[in-house]
Amino acid sequence: MAPIERVAERLEKPALDDRSYRVVQLPNRLEALLVHDPDTDKASASVNVNVGSFSDADDMPGMAHAVEHLLFMGTEKYPVENDYNQYLSANSGYSNAYTSSTETNYFFEVAASSSQLSDATTNGHVKSPLHGALDRFAQFFIAPLFLPSTLDRELKAVDSENKKNLQSDTWRLSQLKKSLSNSKHPYHHFSTGNLQTLKDEPLKRGVKIRDEFIQFHREQYSANRMKLVVLGREDLDELEAWVGELFAGVVNKDLPPNRWEGVQPYGQKELLTQVFAKPVMDSRLLDIYFPYQDEEELYESQPSRYLSHLIGHEGPGSILSYIKAKGWANGLEAGAAPICQGSAFFTISVRLTEDGLKHYDEVVKVIFQYISLIGESAPQQWIFDEVKGMTEVDFKFRQKSPATSFTSRLSSIMQKPLPRDRLLSGTSVLRKFDPQGITEALSYLRPDNYRLTLVSQTFPGDWDQKERWYGTEYRVETIPSDFQAAVRTAAQTTSDTRIQELHLPHKNEFIPTNLVVDKKEVLEPAKTPRLIRNDEFVRTWWKKDDRFWVPKGNVYVTLRNPLVKATPQTTVMSNLYCELVKDALDEYSYDAEIAGLDYQLSSYSMGIDIDVGGYNDKMAVLLEKVLVSMRDLEVKPDRFKIVKERVLRGLRNWDFQQPYRQVGDFTRWLGSEKGWVNEQYLAEVIPLTAQDIQTFYPQLLRQVHIEVLAHGNLRREDARRVTDLVESTLKPRVLPKSQWQIRRNLLLAPGSDYTYVRTLRDPANVNQCIEYYLYVGSLSDQILRAKLLLLAQMTEEIGFDQLRTKEQLGYIVFTGAKFAATIMGYRVIIQSERTAEYLETRVNAFLALVATKLESMTQEDFESHKKSLINKRLEKVKNLDQESERFWSHISGEYFSFVQNELDVANLKPLSREDMIEFFNHYIHPKSPARAKLSVHMIAQSSPKVAAPKLEAKEQNEKLVDLLSKYLTSVGVSADQEQLTKRFEPVDVSGGDQKAIVAAISSYLKEDAQVPQERVEAVVEQGRQLLGTVLPGLGIEVKVDEEDLPPAPEVKETTMIEDAFDFKASLGVSRGPTAVYDLREFEEAEAKL
Repeated sequence: MAPIERVAERLEKPALDDRSYRVVQLPNRLEALLVHDPDTDKASASVNVNVGSFSDADDMPGMAHAVEHLLFMGTEKYPVENDYNQYLSANSGYSNAYTSSTETNYFFEVAASSSQLSDATTNGHVKSPLHGALDRFAQFFIAPLFLPSTLDRELKAVDSENKKNLQSDTWRLSQLKKSLSNSKHPYHHFSTGNLQTLKDEPLKRGVKIRDEFIQFHREQYSANRMKLVVLGREDLDELEAWVGELFAGVVNKDLPPNRWEGVQPYGQKELLTQVFAKPVMDSRLLDIYFPYQDEEELYESQPSRYLSHLIGHEGPGSILSYIKAKGWANGLEAGAAPICQGSAFFTISVRLTEDGLKHYDEVVKVIFQYISLIGESAPQQWIFDEVKGMTEVDFKFRQKSPATSFTSRLSSIMQKPLPRDRLLSGTSVLRKFDPQGITEALSYLRPDNYRLTLVSQTFPGDWDQKERWYGTEYRVETIPSDFQAAVRTAAQTTSDTRIQELHLPHKNEFIPTNLVVDKKEVLEPAKTPRLIRNDEFVRTWWKKDDRFWVPKGNVYVTLRNPLVKATPQTTVMSNLYCELVKDALDEYSYDAEIAGLDYQLSSYSMGIDIDVGGYNDKMAVLLEKVLVSMRDLEVKPDRFKIVKERVLRGLRNWDFQQPYRQVGDFTRWLGSEKGWVNEQYLAEVIPLTAQDIQTFYPQLLRQVHIEVLAHGNLRREDARRVTDLVESTLKPRVLPKSQWQIRRNLLLAPGSDYTYVRTLRDPANVNQCIEYYLYVGSLSDQILRAKLLLLAQMTEEIGFDQLRTKEQLGYIVFTGAKFAATIMGYRVIIQSERTAEYLETRVNAFLALVATKLESMTQEDFESHKKSLINKRLEKVKNLDQESERFWSHISGEYFSFVQNELDVANLKPLSREDMIEFFNHYIHPKSPARAKLSVHMIAQSSPKVAAPKLEAKEQNEKLVDLLSKYLTSVGVSADQEQLTKRFEPVDVSGGDQKAIVAAISSYLKEDAQVPQERVEAVVEQGRQLLGTVLPGLGIEVKVDEEDLPPAPEVKETTMIEDAFDFKASLGVSRGPTAVYDLREFEEAEAKL
């Protein structure tokens, strides 16, 4: 066998990167990047295959996506369908994959160390969990089984994934763009696939679908199209040996790289057209798509970065500055995106206001005037150097990211024609100023080389077509000749004829110049921040970074004021105030943002939050500007009108989110002593005026308690200066502790069982959703918390395997712990086309199944789960932001349990299987008399319960027989209604017994109509699919065949929540949050850093 070729070992890497790297190529031409990280607590691998939806057969869209799903379902070496995920789950890991147009990316992570986990032993040598995971992973590409028993289930999973996205404007508008592209280019494909494209239609054509998937894998998957990244603690030689051993069996078919040359997504037919599209949510978008050059080979200069920097700029003189001042827009983005090798789009996207929708043609002309401004003079070195300089700084101080994010991203980057020693810096760093290349790039942004898309629910109103896959209403037409002429004129303007407000940006004063890191070696990084000030005005927390050593910092400020969330009205007024401040700061803060310094301003349950983070050099300058703007805000009526309308749209659009994104808000609302839901906020926004906000907001700042966290490359005196800056700028009065808001949750009584039902507002959403919540106890109960976390760990893989994979209830399935302000519980979320009542029974069955698995679990498996969870709880933070967020969550949560992970581990270690059985049987088991349960059901308007007419059982029977008679006649079978009626007399039609209905049809065909057996099967199969539509239309919930499913236990009757106010009034309340540690422990003196 040929040796493994070492391609590169000295990769260009960030200054603080302590990893070592090696690029190798196996004899089968599979290329791998090996990464040795001695300190990582997560190992990971990713394979990127240069094949995606563009390679789907024209008559079977979704093939690549379906193959991605099926590779998880067992291999020759590991034939049990969930062996891979079971192994990962037992070793603190997980996996996922995605299919894009030209690539399919598979990745996983697993515990890096074998010290705390059950290990595989080979020849007496203990190997880390990474080896076992790689072995299972490699088999995806060597010998997948495509098990017939899993085929139908995974195709349903693909179908459910597609249905999840049917009401998503992101997916709908993306597919519309594809469907209206050149049909000769694979960009035109429907990439996700569904049951219609992957099963029903192929079966009608006589296609053996399993054979098609096997053939796709055989013809498209080849070692030379694969890029592998492996990250682990093992040294490079060991990783190289493992990769050589485990991936040698991947067959190299010497397939050429996938290319689609000679044809473009937009041809002459598509150019100079305008598409009007109606969205699901209330949004207004103007998109201009320019067919653009492929910049894959231009990684050193990337001309589009220069153009997008100028066109997408938000400072004075920019497109957005002008059209925002006109009241036409709220935002603008610009940039190039590759489609495939040889094709790309440069897109300019504008978020329009109501007035901007009326003037969209003017917005287009402003854009082309600015493009003419760019082309008026030669590309400027200083502009490029500013952008280049920030790319260099960002790369130099790049911190580590989560393991799977790193491996998945790098395996994709490896498909690009980059020098192998530049894989890490790749397209992140600009290197070469190429004025000729920029000029050539600008030549694609011409008035004869674009398509325009306008998205609005109201304009123009006469959409005359529906997109095939998502049903998006649209109209497409040639851009009127007078509009074309006006755009050509705009593109030819000069400094004399151009809008005078437009000009190139000024030099960015926020570019960091002081990047010195104040580094002082420590024996061990501190686990908590210090409390350097604690009085009636302020609490200031500070930690000098002693772990990551980057010239960055994060400052979090809370202005505690109970008025912020006192009522729904004050809640929306506080939110509007924050949005108005941000709106006023847009131009100023944009320079800071592109210089790596950002801020957030928001209201939450305890007050107003201000977060500033990034390079610390000019952090105080930005913070002061934010504080002054908050203090001196002038609420201008014109901007108020625009911001209020944007907030209103956001509230109205909330109801059109996917159900699983809505359900949690209702569960939280029902469990909170003080809180409201979307419709209550919506009612309060409508009457508000600019004067209301101008009068109201000073009350938010007049009397507050200030809480500060300063973390990063900041000294103690820096933290104190930040605190002084907040105090001196706002000059608030003290908010006495007696006026601080106390957060409390409502407590479900032992033995209670409640159900709350909401009908979804989106009439086109076919999905329903359930959140099934079981109250466990107080957040301060450390033992209960440990048991809950362990239960979540033990049920994660079982839940996914049973509820999603085996029962195919839906693509969205979550199981695990749910934490509120002061209480915790266990929850299951399922989004599905099935009824909420049915989902409820399946959750009961799942929990009963968990009970039996707990009883029969071996001690070895139990200990494996404990160790896996302990490994997760002890996982290190990867970067400064993660550590800052961890500290702030403990401060804002008011428990101040900075080492909660260590407390969890200490409480997990002594737990026994018997402890968990007792816990489960008391708090979780469906038959437990003590458990406390709340279910929230989100019901689709299209569900039979909501949509169908109320028919008696006899009427349902008669109508079904009538419909079946028509169906049989349509397929050439004589229909005797009298005989059909007799066949259905013993059938429970109103109960939705589909199995009995199908049996009755089959008996009629065989015995009454004398239809040949082979014909019977075809008619019955087609009729079975028809029943899925017909029965719900008659108000009948289809009964699922549960013969092979775990039985659902009988449970006590639930109490329906008819009045949420009365329900909440009937419940007791929890204690408020209390500090786990005496805060004086954090005030201990230590040497200044």
